Amino acid sequence: MAQAGVMTALPASLTLRDAPAVLESLRQSFAADGGEVWRIDAAAVAQLDTSALAVLLECARMAAAASRKLEIVDPPARMSDLAHLYGVDGLLGVVAREFKLAGKVGESQPKDIPTVPILR
Repeated sequence: MAQAGVMTALPASLTLRDAPAVLESLRQSFAADGGEVWRIDAAAVAQLDTSALAVLLECARMAAAASRKLEIVDPPARMSDLAHLYGVDGLLGVVAREFKLAGKVGESQPKDIPTVPILR
């Protein structure tokens, strides 16, 4: 069985502005964690953009270069959805929620979205 090291926690915000500092912190955590599995807890992430994926892909690269496994624990739904949208969910080990239609396509229209007539 693979030995897991200490879990590293991501901050509440992981956007373009936060990415360099978060990545540096993760590099230090990776160097200090000697386990076979590098576990990153993403539960606290409330604000993110595609930069979060770039940071996590760099973490996956670091883990692979050291022959270690990366495990993203508790990714928020938005992170999973973005990873799925960009096709990197398999690389990061995050699973997107299943998308289900509310009804037949075109059957309903949200009342809070105004309709705009199309001029021809």
